[in-house]
Amino acid sequence: MSIRDSVVSYIDAVGHEYQQIAREIHAKPELSNYEFFACERLSSQLRNKGFEVKVDVGGHRTGFTAVYKSGKPGPVVAYLAEYDALAGLGHGCGHNLFGATSSLAGDALKQVIDQAGGEVRVYGAPGEEGGENGAAKANYVREGFFKDVDAALCVHPGADEHGTTTDALAIDCVYIEFWGKSAHAAGSPELGINALDALILTYNGINALRQHVTPDVRMHGVITNGGKAPNSVPDYAKANFYLRAAKSATLDEVYAKVERIVEGAALMTGAKGKIERYQPRCEDMIKTPSLDALYKKNLELLGETVSPPPDKPGGFGSTDVGNVSHVVPTIHPHIRITDRPVPGHSVEMMEASCSESGLASILLGAKVLAFVALDLIEDPALMASIKEEHARAAGLIN
Repeated sequence: MSIRDSVVSYIDAVGHEYQQIAREIHAKPELSNYEFFACERLSSQLRNKGFEVKVDVGGHRTGFTAVYKSGKPGPVVAYLAEYDALAGLGHGCGHNLFGATSSLAGDALKQVIDQAGGEVRVYGAPGEEGGENGAAKANYVREGFFKDVDAALCVHPGADEHGTTTDALAIDCVYIEFWGKSAHAAGSPELGINALDALILTYNGINALRQHVTPDVRMHGVITNGGKAPNSVPDYAKANFYLRAAKSATLDEVYAKVERIVEGAALMTGAKGKIERYQPRCEDMIKTPSLDALYKKNLELLGETVSPPPDKPGGFGSTDVGNVSHVVPTIHPHIRITDRPVPGHSVEMMEASCSESGLASILLGAKVLAFVALDLIEDPALMASIKEEHARAAGLIN
């Protein structure tokens, strides 16, 4: 039996265990920094499979690392596992499948890596959707989790088509706050400073800015605190905004402009204003086409068809996988989980992420990701070429 046949046989034999984990995580959705159940299920599974597991890593209590080193030299391959849910929607992005697929791929590669050589890791990364202590992969990059990694692999649930890595928008998640002075809104309004007015001026200022930015820029937000009672001048107001752009340099410019809008609103009202990031920036995606080509090749070897990339500047959203792509060759392709188009972050996507097709994608995705790793391990020249290609794309070398 060839090494790839061994991988396929193993995944077919134990895949139901990971499908069950995905079902359980789907039934118990958890938000950023609170994925206690998902972290425990995936990390315990990998510990039972012989990985050295650490939980509460990189400043994330629901993060984990699972590591297995072979006795032979070779590259270090890291699988990225996500498992957080969306507020009010549960697993409408399919991260219950994402985490299970990466974990199964790591488990399957472990079964043959003593023969192939190298090291396999699974990084459990909380809060990809943002929120409290979100964007764990950005912190993992900062903490040096990838300093000795040769390639990072994952695959994201993607409705009715298979696809290679798409672009992603860099994003700053910010709180905008104003502090004013309370007063009776009818009896003595002249004594008050209206924090809500300052925030509304900021909201409208951001709307006015939209016509003066490039098409890739996205700015959207909600007011989370507008005061407590209509007969009192609001002395505090707060909004949560996402600022996005195709490149980090553009996002720097957008952030500075919004910062000036906040300053202007403060001057107009007399309130004190502040804008600040509440989690690390998620960077744009650095694509390594040769690594994506390996994913495409192996998916087609398993009888699947890969759709051409969409013609959409900046891609469809943002992800902290982008941060990883700035330091090591990384893929973030999409795998089909439905037979019809459904929008991301929707009830339909949530239902698809626990459907028969969705659960089947775990086994298919794990096989492809394991095969990609074996291609890299078995061909040092290919690995070196991909690393050089990535370094040039990321601006690490000329």
